[in-house]
Amino acid sequence: MFKKFVFAATAAGLLAGLIVSAIQSVGAIPLILKAETYENAGPQRQKGAAVPQVQEAASIDVSRTGLTALSNVITAIGFALVLIAGFAVKGGIDWRNGILWGLGGFAAFSLAPSLGLLPELPGTFAAPLPDRQIWWVATVAMTAGGLALGAFAPGWGWKMLGAVLIAAPHLIPAPHPARLGGLAPEALMNQFVAVSLITSALFWSVLGGLSGYFFHRFENA
Repeated sequence: MFKKFVFAATAAGLLAGLIVSAIQSVGAIPLILKAETYENAGPQRQKGAAVPQVQEAASIDVSRTGLTALSNVITAIGFALVLIAGFAVKGGIDWRNGILWGLGGFAAFSLAPSLGLLPELPGTFAAPLPDRQIWWVATVAMTAGGLALGAFAPGWGWKMLGAVLIAAPHLIPAPHPARLGGLAPEALMNQFVAVSLITSALFWSVLGGLSGYFFHRFENA
């Protein structure tokens, strides 16, 4: 049974990773490449040199896209293993339930952290990395725990504790730099935030649905 679940997670992660990579190649990656042109022009601005005009359409590096796809697949397989482990404990999961679990993953790993730390383009001013990592990990862990209590714990007391856990990280402000913004235009940064969150929501929905589908299929095989 363990081997079947590992195979299910691998199949779901492979497909979801490739799908999200295709979405990123037409959404987030072009925005990142465009932002890098502003980041690279930053030192020239400081030296007073002429800044090259930023091209509207940045070319996509095939090798870089391939590495991104590989990273997405590995990450998706890891998350699928976590989801399927939860499915095995809960039981009776199909692709419909899997989508709901996936949306829970989106809420914990993307939506809740974005309330304090938005997705960042290259050249964005940011607080020290360790501070951001600590706040991010705490937010993810407490949100996931709160959602689990709210969904599965019996009694309103546990559900109220889940709500407190979800809210708690946001009572402590996320670390931010003294100077907000970045080298890229604000409109580009806002567009990247929207594209990143939409892509993440699609990724988690697809991953949850595929994980539920393969889990149900191999559980009953």
